[in-house]
Amino acid sequence: MQSLSRSLLRKIPVAPSRANAAIRCMGGGGVQPVGVVPRENKVKVGRALKETGLAAKVAGGEEVFSIRRPVMTLLDSKPLLATDAFVAPSATVIGDVTLFDYSSVWYSAVISGDCNSVKVGGMSNVQDRCVVSTVPKLETGFPSKVEIGNYVSVGPGSVLTSCTIGDNVIVGEGSVVGEGSVIESLVILEPGTVVPANSFIPSNQKWGGNPAAYIEDLGGHADEDIQAHAKQVSLLAEDHFDEYLPFGNSYKHLEEVVEDVEIEAEGGSA
Repeated sequence: MQSLSRSLLRKIPVAPSRANAAIRCMGGGGVQPVGVVPRENKVKVGRALKETGLAAKVAGGEEVFSIRRPVMTLLDSKPLLATDAFVAPSATVIGDVTLFDYSSVWYSAVISGDCNSVKVGGMSNVQDRCVVSTVPKLETGFPSKVEIGNYVSVGPGSVLTSCTIGDNVIVGEGSVVGEGSVIESLVILEPGTVVPANSFIPSNQKWGGNPAAYIEDLGGHADEDIQAHAKQVSLLAEDHFDEYLPFGNSYKHLEEVVEDVEIEAEGGSA
């Protein structure tokens, strides 16, 4: 993943095993994607103060209510998230789901790994209102899991069911990918595309329509453009990630916390 070349992309192994959940890096190899500035290890002062303020309120007996559970265990299946993965507070990630580094699940999106597993590759994003789910089994006999590769952007309102999507793919807004479908690497689906069940879309092509039909071959720099789009979404996710407070869903402004600290300091000095 350090290089943008296909050869290194193919070297990214499968997700880390759940028995070794402490390994939370791309493919378990700790590789940093090119073009993305890693988050600093130190916590930003503002976010630290806000988290500390909430923790203090809870310790003092004040209730902090959380009506949302973005990440939820189902039976014995617990989602496995990379430390750099962003799950929006109004999104829902359930069951056997793995999110690799720099991936993001946006507002009101649902990823349900209840019947089978779902994997979202590095630098990939599942945008607002998307639904990613699995069925118990496919008529073809192939695994009915969902595998989304690296540098994949799933546009808002899209629906993916028990399908496989390769690396460097853009799924246009409002698209539907039916169960058992396979989309190879380096593909663009136009907005509103409907891929029927058990379909196959070859690499290096653009498809669109209902049902999906071939439009044209992609240009020589399509992979770079697709990756640049995914990186842009990832960088935006960092801003949302930094503002999200996992200590409940009660958001407090930094100014309020600072004001409380100053009042307490003045009272102590008096």
